[in-house]
Amino acid sequence: MAGKKSKTEKPPAIDKLLKPAIGVVLALVAYNFMKGINTDIPRIDVTDELALREVFFGEGEGKNHVVLCHTLPAEGSGKKPLPISSVFQDSMDELQANNNMIAQFSLMDCAHTLPSGKTIQEKFKLNLKKRPTIFVSGKVGPPKQVPEKHLKTGKMLTKLLKGMLEPHAAKIESTKDLKSKCLNKNICALLLKGGTPPQALKDAFKNMLSTYEDVSFASVDIQTMILPGLEEYLPEYEAGHHRFVVFKKISGGLEAKDGRLITSIAPLNESISFNNMSNLINDVRSGSVTPKKLSGTPQVKTRSKKLEAQLKAKRERSQKKKDAPKEKASSGSTENDGSKEGRKAEREKRRAEHRAKNPNYKEKTPEEKAEMERQRRQRMEEEAKKWNIGAEDAPEEGEPIDDGYAAFEDVEEDEYIEDMDEDEDDDEDVLDLD
Repeated sequence: MAGKKSKTEKPPAIDKLLKPAIGVVLALVAYNFMKGINTDIPRIDVTDELALREVFFGEGEGKNHVVLCHTLPAEGSGKKPLPISSVFQDSMDELQANNNMIAQFSLMDCAHTLPSGKTIQEKFKLNLKKRPTIFVSGKVGPPKQVPEKHLKTGKMLTKLLKGMLEPHAAKIESTKDLKSKCLNKNICALLLKGGTPPQALKDAFKNMLSTYEDVSFASVDIQTMILPGLEEYLPEYEAGHHRFVVFKKISGGLEAKDGRLITSIAPLNESISFNNMSNLINDVRSGSVTPKKLSGTPQVKTRSKKLEAQLKAKRERSQKKKDAPKEKASSGSTENDGSKEGRKAEREKRRAEHRAKNPNYKEKTPEEKAEMERQRRQRMEEEAKKWNIGAEDAPEEGEPIDDGYAAFEDVEEDEYIEDMDEDEDDDEDVLDLD
């Protein structure tokens, strides 16, 4: 019975349990501290002006940068450098592990004074009291500090960076969005979603985002929205079907000084696939396809039965207008009946006959046509001068203008009538000889 423990045996002293726990905590702190000190994260040389311009404004290679403000202690001070933020380190490790380095991670002394006399912190309005102080810059724009709410964990920072730096299609919800995010760009590809896109379409769009860096991409939910000014140029809307169109800016912009925004479109009239969409974008970029100029700016409105009916009526009117010349041509009448179409048909007929008789005929260039018009106007001016009365031809002041009828002013009315009667008698005599 001596080998059995007593029920009233005391637990070990608290200090004996506390010491191992303190040791574990200290070991973890030391590990994280050494991890921050022995890091492979590069440090930006703040004395290199070219390096700073590349980080701040994306010059050179045009990369994006994620920078942690980290100031080293002065030499000889005996102070140890602060450890690297675990949030910053974990985010970088996560992106490296997924082979998705969307930005260059670096350290920088944000308290360094620039040649302008301002520190980096002051120039870009960075708040060093909010730690860790991390900013994003480069190709995406000048330094912009990451808010504290995204710096609780590495995953939260990674999610924010992906949203900021990874290419993605802009979401269109208003006419203002359409103008600023799409129409005001040089080339913009717009996907009109008729429902939830299949995974194949999502993958195709994602591939195009990374393939065409100079093209802006956007999407609009056409189930709830309707686009007057654009829909009539596209295949008719069907629920569940998606449509694709490429815009190319002609002139103008959103500012008053830029003038009215004018754009053009090239719709995809084939099935939606990566190859077909890519081919259309390539054709617009190369100029092998000439987009159609829009007379006005498309709008984004909430879909309603009234708007659908108006759009359908407009589409029918447009179709009738297109079919009218075909119907007239099929009637077999090519005579000039005095109408606009008749005169046009007559001109086309004579033009075709002239070209048939002159096989060496060459179409005149715009410059030649402009020169012919200039010469025509010059001839008209010369002819007009012959008939116009110049200052030198005008009579002296006070002298009446002879209009050719002065000789008849002194002739009495009876005498004039009598002369007319005599002339008539002479005519009768001549007639009697016959």
